[in-house]
Amino acid sequence: TQLLEESGGDLVQTGESLRLSCKVFADTSKSTCMAWFRQAPGKEREGVAATYPARGSSFYSTSVRGRFTISQDNSRNTLYLDMNSLQPEDTALYYCAATWGPNRGPIWSEPRKYQYWGQGTQVTVSS
Repeated sequence: TQLLEESGGDLVQTGESLRLSCKVFADTSKSTCMAWFRQAPGKEREGVAATYPARGSSFYSTSVRGRFTISQDNSRNTLYLDMNSLQPEDTALYYCAATWGPNRGPIWSEPRKYQYWGQGTQVTVSS
C-alpha cells in the first residue's frame, strides 16, 4: 500500500510557477519530518525542502531557497511544495518523503532519514 502519493508535476516554461501536492495516507500532524526530494537523470537524489511539524521549522537547499516553499495542511493530510521562478535546472522527478516516530538522523536532506516515499511526479522546465 502506497502511503504517499504525489501529483502536480507538469511541463512549464522558465519563470513560471507550479504547486506539487503529496497526499499522505496517515496523520501528518504526528509526523516527525516530511520532505521533498528531486532526482534529475544521471544525478543523485537531492533534498529540496523539509518540514518538522512539531517544531514548526523548515529547511531548504541553497538552490531553491527563496523560490520554493514547503507547507502542509493537516486537515487534508497533504504536503505541498510551491515552486516559483522555475528554471531548466529544476527539471527532475520530485518525490515526497516522510517519517514518523523517532528522529532517524539530524540531517534533513539525507534520504535514509525517511521511512516512506512516494512514486514521484515529473517537473520539466523548458527554456
